Amino acid sequence: MTPTGFTASELFSLDNGEPLRIAMVVPPYFDVPPKAYGGVEAVVADLVDSLCERGHHVTLFGAGEPGTKADFVPLWDRIQPERLGDPFPEVVHALRVRRAIEQLAETDGIDLVHDHTFAGPLNAPAYANLGLPTVVTVHGPVQDDCYRYYKELGQECSLVAISDRQRELAPDLKWVGRVHNALRPDMWPFQTEKQDYALFLGRFSFDKGPHLALDAAHEAGIPLVLAGKCSEPPEKAYFEEYVRPRLTENDHVFGLADAAAKRKLLSGARALLFPIRWEEPFGMVMIEAMVCGTPVVALRGGAVEEVLVEGVTARICDDPSELPAALAEVAHYDPAACRAHVEANFGADVLGRGYEQVYRRILARERVGYPPFGIPVPVGAASSGRA
Repeated sequence: MTPTGFTASELFSLDNGEPLRIAMVVPPYFDVPPKAYGGVEAVVADLVDSLCERGHHVTLFGAGEPGTKADFVPLWDRIQPERLGDPFPEVVHALRVRRAIEQLAETDGIDLVHDHTFAGPLNAPAYANLGLPTVVTVHGPVQDDCYRYYKELGQECSLVAISDRQRELAPDLKWVGRVHNALRPDMWPFQTEKQDYALFLGRFSFDKGPHLALDAAHEAGIPLVLAGKCSEPPEKAYFEEYVRPRLTENDHVFGLADAAAKRKLLSGARALLFPIRWEEPFGMVMIEAMVCGTPVVALRGGAVEEVLVEGVTARICDDPSELPAALAEVAHYDPAACRAHVEANFGADVLGRGYEQVYRRILARERVGYPPFGIPVPVGAASSGRA
């Protein structure tokens, strides 16, 4: 028996079942795929398309314009980016989703619900009354208040981690598997000739460390381009206190980069600076940089060691004082090795296959009445990116 309760042959047979009918739920803030900011939406877009290509029927509930191979059900007149962080859209969206899924279950039928929102999992008891299991991908942290929230969800929700580290931080939650985030390499440019700048790409917050990126780039004598989200009051306050005083004439604040600009910035950079100061659950920008042939200079933490390969695709540092030397070192790394690592471990085909295995395990247990999962085995991308 494997830790999931199935034999190896039973697990293999789960890949050969009938097509599934999946209700996929995303927040109402951004399009899927997003036109600019929106890490969750980018992952869900690739997941949905991969599942459809594998023969499954996916209905996507969200807001904005259709952009995937799924049947799209918009529940708002428009996306709500300006209300990110406001609890009201989350709660109203959860109510609208529940009614829409109840209707779909009565008409076309559904096998399971996969929710990527924060408030949406509260609908799991209602879905259970319809005979529908609820799968929840935990895209954010699992500490403090978030831990208490996921702990209180109960047995109706099956949680999927996006990294082993995320799961290690809360081992007693009802995890049913781990599937690393991923992307479609063919949708990203590959460039071997780099320009003379380092890049910070992410939210402007202390946890993301753009102030540390500036310090490192200045000491290394490399211009820094800073691109990312700076729209909410805490982000603006952080920028004024920590970023603006450090800016020099060699630095460039790009602002929020759309999909095209992000690809251009990542593919042209000498290195991506990822000086996080928190338990980053995954870090999409790391695989986005590597698939463009750009190495990463990061501080150790969160899923960094799972995603990067020390000495091949990245330098992983323990202290900010090590970052300037690391910037000089990665300039000699092979861009092709960076892209190959992503193609082998973080492609959308791996993402779709990983979640399909999760779905089939849950549905099989529902059919035969297995007890809740114990310690889950990782599914999806490679169990570690460590060298």
